[in-house]
Amino acid sequence: RAKAAFNFNEASKMYEEAIDYQAKMTEPLTFRSRMIPTINLGACFRELARYREAEAVLTRCLNEAETNSAAIALDDELYVRALTAMAALHQARSNYDDARQLYEKAVPIARNIQESGSSLWLAGNIAGYAETLRKSGDLPQAELHHREALEIRTRAVEEKSCTELELAVSYTQLGCTLAGMHKHNEAYQQHHRALGLRYRYLDFSHGLVSESMNYCAESLCALGRGVEGIPLALHAVEIRKTIFGTTHPAYAHALSILASCYQSVGRSFDARDCLEKCLEICEVAFQRNHANIIPNLMNYGNVLRSTGDLKKARSVYERAIAIHQLNFKEGQQASRLEKCRAEVDNLADKILQLESPSVPVGDSINDLSDDLMKVQLHSLAPADVESDGTPVIVFTDIGRDVDDELSLVLLSALRRKHLLNPIAIIATLSPQDQRAQLARGSIDSMGMPDVPVGIGSSGGVGDDIELEVYDADYSIPSPCIYQSGIELVYAALESVPPNSAQLLCIASLADVATVMREREELFTAKVKEVVVMGGVVSPEIGETLVPDSAYNNNCDISAARYVYRKCQEIGIPTVTLSRWAAYGCPMPPQLLDEMSATEHMVARNIRSVSKISVDQLWNKVRLHPSDPRREKIPNRCDVNWFCRTFMSKGELSKDWKASVWSLVQKLNMYDPLAMLLAVPAYRTAHFAFKEKVVNGVTHLCVGTSERDTGIKNRLALFDEYSTLFLSAFEESLHRKVNIN
Repeated sequence: RAKAAFNFNEASKMYEEAIDYQAKMTEPLTFRSRMIPTINLGACFRELARYREAEAVLTRCLNEAETNSAAIALDDELYVRALTAMAALHQARSNYDDARQLYEKAVPIARNIQESGSSLWLAGNIAGYAETLRKSGDLPQAELHHREALEIRTRAVEEKSCTELELAVSYTQLGCTLAGMHKHNEAYQQHHRALGLRYRYLDFSHGLVSESMNYCAESLCALGRGVEGIPLALHAVEIRKTIFGTTHPAYAHALSILASCYQSVGRSFDARDCLEKCLEICEVAFQRNHANIIPNLMNYGNVLRSTGDLKKARSVYERAIAIHQLNFKEGQQASRLEKCRAEVDNLADKILQLESPSVPVGDSINDLSDDLMKVQLHSLAPADVESDGTPVIVFTDIGRDVDDELSLVLLSALRRKHLLNPIAIIATLSPQDQRAQLARGSIDSMGMPDVPVGIGSSGGVGDDIELEVYDADYSIPSPCIYQSGIELVYAALESVPPNSAQLLCIASLADVATVMREREELFTAKVKEVVVMGGVVSPEIGETLVPDSAYNNNCDISAARYVYRKCQEIGIPTVTLSRWAAYGCPMPPQLLDEMSATEHMVARNIRSVSKISVDQLWNKVRLHPSDPRREKIPNRCDVNWFCRTFMSKGELSKDWKASVWSLVQKLNMYDPLAMLLAVPAYRTAHFAFKEKVVNGVTHLCVGTSERDTGIKNRLALFDEYSTLFLSAFEESLHRKVNIN
């Protein structure tokens, strides 16, 4: 059971105990009873990359089998198991000729034993042989044998002698073979079939699920769809880290595929970091000059070339060539060797060219890496409004509460529908660098790794004050985060057609105010609308809109007043969603449970953090209005407000110190509603608004009081956004996608 669950450490201990116990027994044991735990122990050692121990165990086992001819004559099946266990070890150590010889001895015996055309045992042996053929470079023969194994397993399923989960093994192995033959579309189809079966029959955290995620991501990357592959690769890394730890080759393999996906979307520096971790693991886990290191070295060389480190890239390819020559005979994996040699020659020419005395200062090889970093962080492709949707720049204080991150989840769904095209996400509110890391990791895992993230201002909070940012395993530093969010905004606005961009402000308006002050002409030319999660004094009062005491306004009230005043002066429409709208369409906590059931890392984290956030808010509203620990929460937000907002009835004592999560009946989704409001179709369908015309321009306000929430139909709106949430998580994990 431990072996089946990929817990090879525990399984190996159990097999060792069984062997020790057998040695102490006085009663004679059958040959099979002695051999089976020994073979299984060797297999576990192989999976743990403890190759020398595996070799010692399996050699002893095979020697005993071959010297005990009488036992072998009675149990050919056991002999085949011993042969193939040793063959698999040779394959893992890149000794492909030895592995092939053992399989060619074992498979004919297996065919003679199992005359049935639906024997899973026979299919497994044929497939094992095919894998050795694949890894040694004989892809046509590998494909032939894998298709035979698939036919046998298919018959077994039809005869109901096994579940269809068994087919996932053949889909995976055939997919890998087809990928090696550059038939990437068919390879993806096979891997996606395997992933679908493993989703259906196995726990999400199972090692085989991560295997299929890896191979799907790899195929998507090869098809030029690395954006879709990154969420799968990130989840595979997380699963393998949990199962195998951070020193196992399986974890290194997941990092390598994640690196390939990052490289495919232009994030070479993130790819470099992943590959350096991968190679560090491989150098320890594998014997020196192991063939399995070659693909990782080739990927690393490609990434180093992209980052401008040409000399190091050349040396990496040269090492890949040396390892190839130590492991393969003439003609084996020839195309891979030729590719490495071509890269070395090309890099040598490029280095010679850049080191020439005629190269201008600033264009030398020493300056190339830094220049490429600047290009990667400052060149944005022109936005295509017709095909990609409305360009939108989001200002967020993600990490303060979960509705910011949920709004980004919605954004991923709206992007897939080509309704909104995020061209920049700016993390604001101290500590803004940590918020940017959370935003980067979150949108990567939601399938938006190509959307740039920038670090904004402190959001009106003093430089010496840092507010909390909730934890997430996917929140990690990235070289591909703009250090100046304001410069990113300028680059993003310059990339869009006139009067086409929306600004969505679900945080302090400090950064928007800075953009308007510094580049008013650019702002006026490119921005068509500003959508704000905040609030205004009743539109019926006065001649202009004035921001109220909403939290986002209150973070930097002078900036909020400036943004509203300036937008009305220069004729940029504003759309404001107030807290009253959120109160008009609360979300039951059960929806978070449904999201978490998708097993997506963001959904699980949001569910976990929600409880912590609500408890933290409760502890703040209990404080006196003058207490600085309230962190600019408006004075109106007291104990009574909390009970009205989150509980259907009843009131808590101010002295309640236990968790309040179990008492919560409703959660308010402020920012996700603002995200939906940015889409005209959803705006018309679900929101009623008050208009304020200033200088001939109409400004909209949704939710002006407790009675006028601006929500047309609460149930219809809830159905809309709950469907979008769930589809965003499921589609990023390729649970519901067209495989073609």
